[in-house]
Amino acid sequence: MLDQFHIRPATPADAETIGWQRARMFQDMGDVPPHLFEEFCARARERLRDQLATGEYVGWLASARGAPDRVIAGAGVQLRYVLPHPGKAPNGDATISDGRHAIILNVFTEPEWRRHGVATLLMRRIIAWSRAERLDRLVLHASAEGRLLYERLGFTATNEMRFASDNA
Repeated sequence: MLDQFHIRPATPADAETIGWQRARMFQDMGDVPPHLFEEFCARARERLRDQLATGEYVGWLASARGAPDRVIAGAGVQLRYVLPHPGKAPNGDATISDGRHAIILNVFTEPEWRRHGVATLLMRRIIAWSRAERLDRLVLHASAEGRLLYERLGFTATNEMRFASDNA
């Protein structure tokens, strides 16, 4: 599996590709209707360009070996800094966490490349990166289709709740 794909870090020049993948991901889940697709892409592209440049968004893109210019999948994290909070050391002891969190976003694979292990490779890259960065927390919101993958990698359901307003 490792030798079938090439994974590289995303740059601000990749904002268009990642924005399109983000729109496709939400479209595949039924959340972006066709008449809003282009506007969604444009808004995502602009925000991603800025956040990739500042390091607030860190992403990775995958291509098949032998076709490095064709992106077939991607994933990234948006860093967020929260107030210090209680945490646990690897040995289970109580600690104080600094509040360096990341939320995994934009996990998308082209339909013809799904179920080939590329999303797993991208997720493992993110997990390794988060450990190297010594983040306090790594979270994601799973689609029904992605839930099994995330559970296999060690993600668990939490107590998170969402406010149900007209704009949420």
